[in-house]
Amino acid sequence: MKFTGKERKMYVLALALLVAAIALACTWTMWDRPSSQTSQSAETPTPAPSETPAPEATPALEGAETPEGSAEPDVSPEATAQSAEAGTVNTVVYYQDNYGYLVPVMCSVPAEDGIAKATLSLMVKSTANDMQAARLGLRTVLPENMSIDLDITGGLARIDLGEEALSMADAAAESNMITAIVQALTEFPTVEKVEFLIDGQHMETLPHGTDVSGQFTRADLNPELASASIALEDAEPVTLYFPGDASSVLVPVTRMVYSEPDINTAVVELCKGPSASSPLENALPAGCGVIDVTVEDGIAKINFTGEFIELAENSDGGRLALKALVLTCTQFEGIEGVEIYVDGELYDPGADTLALPACANVADDIVDNYIQTQSSLIFEFE
Repeated sequence: MKFTGKERKMYVLALALLVAAIALACTWTMWDRPSSQTSQSAETPTPAPSETPAPEATPALEGAETPEGSAEPDVSPEATAQSAEAGTVNTVVYYQDNYGYLVPVMCSVPAEDGIAKATLSLMVKSTANDMQAARLGLRTVLPENMSIDLDITGGLARIDLGEEALSMADAAAESNMITAIVQALTEFPTVEKVEFLIDGQHMETLPHGTDVSGQFTRADLNPELASASIALEDAEPVTLYFPGDASSVLVPVTRMVYSEPDINTAVVELCKGPSASSPLENALPAGCGVIDVTVEDGIAKINFTGEFIELAENSDGGRLALKALVLTCTQFEGIEGVEIYVDGELYDPGADTLALPACANVADDIVDNYIQTQSSLIFEFE
């Protein structure tokens, strides 16, 4: 890309305005979250006796999920201490992209009691929340003005959603709402199951047929549509990570496979890329194949064909693709790290590119990567 001096100045000015807008959005999100997004419950729903400990062990409403004051899912003790000192905590918020894929994003939010409920409130459609989601290239999943009452007792989260839950546009929107809530709540170690009430009442299904009866546990995210000829009872799931249409965002996808659902299979499937009907992008270069995969002392050693080095031609130097590879590999128990070989030779992709991330997506990283990518265009000349 070639710029004249005047064009370069205009580009820099536009980039500066973008950074200022992002800073304003962050401030708005921190300090201007509408209190109407969630309502305080006058009565705490009482979980079934078979699912709860004795009454004296019942935690307080809202603060129940953080009795020790640390509710950050998948965060190291060092990161937790740093966040606490800054008056913030990390929590995983579930958004959706333009195609309806659910996307987990770790966000830093003000520390407060009842962080699980506060996390859900960030997923409710509002001006501030929509701005936060938009700067990530994503969208909120819960309807505007929806009230949320939450009680967590003995590993069971009972959530009472307002009547707005009955007004979703279609079955896909209903399903995303329910799945996103379950995934967000089960990020917390104190939540194993989720039970739903709608406007204070138990319901079997929502208007478009989405099941809300019984108790929900963490499920496979974004399952691929399988062919009608496939017998799913004979298949096993593996999770793959592919870049989405939003800048620097990885989307977890569940694929059913017939071979052993291990790291070998997962890496081969990652090389195949997303399904033909998917708008997601390939994580690895076209034509890249797997020669072999071995595991030694918790390190997966993956030997790729020569096409792998084409990753370096990506605008980010292949960092997002490498992150997708690490996440795909480390889903398996005992895998703690990844080494890459190309045609049998050890390949060094650069410092920290193979580090295990705390979450598939981190809000600050997404914004920083976007700014860096756009800034680099200023200095690209023929």
